[in-house]
Amino acid sequence: MLKMAVLLSGSGRTLDNFHERIQKGSLAGQIQVVVSNVKGVLGLSKAEKYGYPAFYCGDNAGINDLLQGYDIDIVCLAGYLKLYSPPPRLARAVINIHPSLIPSFCGDGFYGHHVHSAVKERGCTISGCTVHFADENYDEGPIILQKSVELAYEDDINTIADKVFAIECQAFPEAINRVNERGIDFFWQRVRGSV
Repeated sequence: MLKMAVLLSGSGRTLDNFHERIQKGSLAGQIQVVVSNVKGVLGLSKAEKYGYPAFYCGDNAGINDLLQGYDIDIVCLAGYLKLYSPPPRLARAVINIHPSLIPSFCGDGFYGHHVHSAVKERGCTISGCTVHFADENYDEGPIILQKSVELAYEDDINTIADKVFAIECQAFPEAINRVNERGIDFFWQRVRGSV
């Protein structure tokens, strides 16, 4: 069972998903703390309602100081819209979800509707999501899991976003479960050629 910190910047839809799956026993994690880099967002209210310690911290240093007070195995970026720099002890333990199939439509500036707009403009018939470990560069850490979704020619940006988010709700918990089963090092070693 992984002890989780959840970082968010908005409505907390991914937090809802985590909480629901923890309650059902299908997510091998326990949320220890929820932190937002944006004051007063709905995600913090939801965290409080669910009974999780919930805090606002505007920068990496504040978040890392806060996390020192908690026993954390992994940090999950759940709609966290800044590049996060973890403390050394968690440097390889930050997990992010990206709304495309990396290496397509990723990197600095590619998040949320920007990704879905690019997918639509390119005329893609498949999109999806990628759950990966985060490092010091956007969307470059080891991939844990990817899931795809078929797109119709008529799909607009909002429809694409809805389809991708639905598959994210499956992929993120499944990826956390895989990390719980295999351990963090497995995924880092897997892409570095040492497994």
